[in-house]
Amino acid sequence: MHETLFAYFERSFKLTDEDKVVIRNVISPTTLKKGEFFQRTGEVARLGAFVSKGFLRSYVIDNKGKEHIIQFAPENWWISDKIGMTKGTPATYFIDAIEDSELLTTDMQGHVTMLQRIPGYAESFQKGMQKRTAAKDIRIVHSLTSTAEERYNDFLATYPTIAQRVPQHMLASYLGITPETLSRIRKLQSRKRS
Repeated sequence: MHETLFAYFERSFKLTDEDKVVIRNVISPTTLKKGEFFQRTGEVARLGAFVSKGFLRSYVIDNKGKEHIIQFAPENWWISDKIGMTKGTPATYFIDAIEDSELLTTDMQGHVTMLQRIPGYAESFQKGMQKRTAAKDIRIVHSLTSTAEERYNDFLATYPTIAQRVPQHMLASYLGITPETLSRIRKLQSRKRS
């Protein structure tokens, strides 16, 4: 399973044999069945995960019991509760498997070890965080200024394969709309194409 992670890293930087040894020492493989939790809110956030195969999501549940999906994580994506891991505090997010999944996990010390000992990882992590922050800012602006249809179209343009893999109610949750609204948008767009 580590080979998938090596290939992912090597798209951004060259790994040495020593780098691979460090990675194998701090990253452990694990599996989740569909519906199984990687983390529950309230538990101390200890691990982050690279999705080697499968699909995860992170979400919160409001005081009315409604889910709000924060992130989808298909293959070659990372997922964690960064605040909880950094501070060693209870997790804010539930993280579970949408599909049977194979993960490579590390704790904060493993992450720090890779930052210190693998220069390419440190640089790649920095760029990834900047990209993620920009994407989060764009999502916030779109959720405040765009119509439901515009948010849906933007999601399709940005993440076409994810839209095909998640159930409609999860996509609606991520977009901040009801499944009924999403269904209406899809029907209208289908009629326009006909």
